[in-house]
Amino acid sequence: MTRNTSFDGKSRTFSRNIYGTTKGQIRLRVLTRDLAEWLPVSSRPLRILDAGGGFGPVSQRLAAEGHRVVLCDLSAEMLNEAREQIAEKGLSAHFDFIHGPIQSLTVADIGQFDLVLCHAVLEWVEDQASLLAGLNALLQPDGHLSLMYYNRDGLLYHSLVKGNFDYVHANLVRKRRQKLTPGWPCRPAQVDGWLSELGFVITGRSGVRVFHDYMSNVHGPFPTEEEMIEMELAHSRTEPFMHLGRYMHVFARKGE
Repeated sequence: MTRNTSFDGKSRTFSRNIYGTTKGQIRLRVLTRDLAEWLPVSSRPLRILDAGGGFGPVSQRLAAEGHRVVLCDLSAEMLNEAREQIAEKGLSAHFDFIHGPIQSLTVADIGQFDLVLCHAVLEWVEDQASLLAGLNALLQPDGHLSLMYYNRDGLLYHSLVKGNFDYVHANLVRKRRQKLTPGWPCRPAQVDGWLSELGFVITGRSGVRVFHDYMSNVHGPFPTEEEMIEMELAHSRTEPFMHLGRYMHVFARKGE
């Protein structure tokens, strides 16, 4: 049976540790910048699936532009928080909500979408290839997938920089699971292979937090949050920094 991770009981911690920090703001700014530049211009509102979207921080911005969103998440707590945020912004008419695993979604039940968002989800799912195949089925022909995942290569580099060699020798497996540490970090080459097998064509790629998490012993005044974000944006698509991102964001068009 496929194992997924739910954030019920951890939603407030998740909100505080991710979205309430500079690293969360970097993630949000890279994703919104990428989608604004890579998503093809459409003369009609898009139908969007936010798969495992939690509070829906990215899809809320897309809904504010007039698009229609189906927000699906395994955590009832996350969905309740999403409903509150969306209602406060006057966007409820643009959203439908589904409580349950992404793998339960079928075309017969909910149809197909122009865009699927799957951000920081893949690394929490054991059978990753099957999840991607399911998302592919939910896309319209020539639809697009926005996929952000926890980068195992970035995790390895971070461990090397910090001198955590025991963790490296243990193949990046901790003796004791930490609450907000993904169980299945992803190798970019493997994810690219799965997407290629499904017929996807990758049209955009960015690293997310390509240097922020590696900073230590900063000399002089510490950069402001906005300075940090601007520098991350400037280097997020540049080699070799891009592939050192703690997360990778790929944008891909569905093949025939």
